Amino acid sequence: MKAVYFTEHGGTEVLTYGDLPELPIGPNEVRVRVRACALNRLDLYTRMGVRGTRMGLDQPHVLGGDSAGDVAEVGSEVTMVNVGDRVVVNPKLTCGQCQYCIAGDDELCVAPGMLGSTQNGSYAEYVTIPAANAMRIPDTISYEEAASLPTVFMPSWNILVRRAALKPWETVLILSASSGVGTAAIQVAKNVIGARVIATTSSQEKASKARDLGADKVIDYSTEDIEKRVKELTDRRGVHVVLDHVGADFFPAAHRSLAPGGRYGICGVTSGYRAELQMGTMFLKNQTVFGVFMGHKEDLRLIIEMVARGTLHGIIHATFPLKDAARAHETMEERAFFGKLILTVP
Repeated sequence: MKAVYFTEHGGTEVLTYGDLPELPIGPNEVRVRVRACALNRLDLYTRMGVRGTRMGLDQPHVLGGDSAGDVAEVGSEVTMVNVGDRVVVNPKLTCGQCQYCIAGDDELCVAPGMLGSTQNGSYAEYVTIPAANAMRIPDTISYEEAASLPTVFMPSWNILVRRAALKPWETVLILSASSGVGTAAIQVAKNVIGARVIATTSSQEKASKARDLGADKVIDYSTEDIEKRVKELTDRRGVHVVLDHVGADFFPAAHRSLAPGGRYGICGVTSGYRAELQMGTMFLKNQTVFGVFMGHKEDLRLIIEMVARGTLHGIIHATFPLKDAARAHETMEERAFFGKLILTVP
């Protein structure tokens, strides 16, 4: 099969487009003929071998988590999906055996993995996955849009709908509106919940797109102070919920923007892992800080249903053919995009 892989960590020059053997499937697995695959920041980290992703690389490694395509083969024990089904791939891997997985709380799995990082992924014509990670999609959702959904909508849904339980009468601050998570979170907060949305971004062009998605107010952090503007926009009360996938750069200002009783959800740390937490403020104001890594498999089913209804949409900035994966990585590194970058697999 055709695939994009690397045999050593490094820059985009290590990505090779060539032929690799297809992996065999187990009794509870399916092989998916990939039609589209989305880039995530984790792909860049894994390629470079940074942030805990360095591998021995005794064999070629294939990147790629989120993807969509057609089921090409099913294992002997698979009953819930069939050959020919159109599916989206949930890239979060779980053991299915620990106490949390058995209880249906698979997001707390003690041995989690991630497709494209801990095992070969979707930058290929075929990907082999657990059958439970293949979710059917209707014909009304394109492969490209389906591939853009899991890693951005699942944590957004987890934080806003389940963990923070954002209410329609509350205000949420969404950091970095132009990212995949930002574009997803704005839609979940506005279209699903009906809350007031304040978002941050780095240019007036991106601010305009964020407003088009549903943001009520947008703060240009390149020229405005986030904490000061939030206080102005909320009559100094602060926001009830913060969704942060950026990390260290914005944490101080965003946390100071949190109202009494506020909930601060973290699902990414692209700008850095460490930040200083004012614990006195946290307990005096009855605030909560929590993290999520993706979400329940059921979350993805609900997201697909909302996309099918037209309530949510995958926001795609650009598509690239699989062989141009290096160029797609370069585009992501430049940070001048709004939404998701997609690889198409002919």
